[in-house]
Amino acid sequence: MTPFAIAGVQMHVSALHSNVEAMRHRIEILMARFPWTQMVVFSELAPYGPLDQFAQPFPNDALAQFQDDARRFGIWLIPGSMFEKRPDGRIFNTSVVINPQGEIVKKYAKMFPFKPYEQGIASGTDFCVFDVPEVGRLGLSICYDIWFPETTRQLTSQGVEVLLHPVLTGTTDRDAEIAIARATAAQFQCYVFDVNGLGAGGVGRSLVVDPTATVLHQSAGQEDMFPIEIDLDNVRRQRETGLNGLGQVLKSFRDREADFPIYDRASGADAYLHTLGPLETPKQGSKAGVGVRDPRTVLAEDSRSRADHVTIPAFKGRTGTG
Repeated sequence: MTPFAIAGVQMHVSALHSNVEAMRHRIEILMARFPWTQMVVFSELAPYGPLDQFAQPFPNDALAQFQDDARRFGIWLIPGSMFEKRPDGRIFNTSVVINPQGEIVKKYAKMFPFKPYEQGIASGTDFCVFDVPEVGRLGLSICYDIWFPETTRQLTSQGVEVLLHPVLTGTTDRDAEIAIARATAAQFQCYVFDVNGLGAGGVGRSLVVDPTATVLHQSAGQEDMFPIEIDLDNVRRQRETGLNGLGQVLKSFRDREADFPIYDRASGADAYLHTLGPLETPKQGSKAGVGVRDPRTVLAEDSRSRADHVTIPAFKGRTGTG
């Protein structure tokens, strides 16, 4: 058995003032109640809330305080994320990984800001993978990133066994996100720690899922601290013998016959995607997407033209599928 104790903290997040001291207070309470905890994970944008007007330069005083806490309690610490304002004026949604010595060992910028609602937030391009000595390999993604399985594919193909996933979800798609977290654990045979906030930080319902897609813990809609001791040998066993002795999905992907031209942007395989219109916030009374287009027309046109020159007529037939 390779045990490791990770605690998620689901807490109320304010949008209009700093939550840093409240986070530090909860670390103290957590470590007093559960001193066996080895890593603490907060929700997305927990320190300063969801408004990019409070973007901070890196490094900053809050990070220095979190580094002190990690050193004082001898824990790994992921203090959610915060909007980072870089010298060139761009703003990123950035998280850090702090080790028990108080060192920032990794910095990660969210790859998929929740556009069109997070317009003006730049996208990161570097993946976050780090090793906990004598334990295993962990990876970090933030909120909307998990909706794109390519992000977790990249991480787990590099050996990540635990996906740390701070989120800020206060919207009606939380059920979908919970389903995606469970599916991610099954698809990639890894633990998923999906930590949401409350108030301006989300609707809660954080969860921890094991590599068989079994939910080990799910919070409700109140504040919660949930230390869970995981077993990294469970990941290794599932990946070697299959999910409950069944699907060996990572090895099947490794041994695949197929390539995926969709990932070659010059291939034209994504012609249909170019018919979907701009990435923008819906307006009152919008009928975007109501005039159904037939994907078969896209394929026919794409055989004669590059994707960015395809003209797709409105489909005049039935509006149903099939």
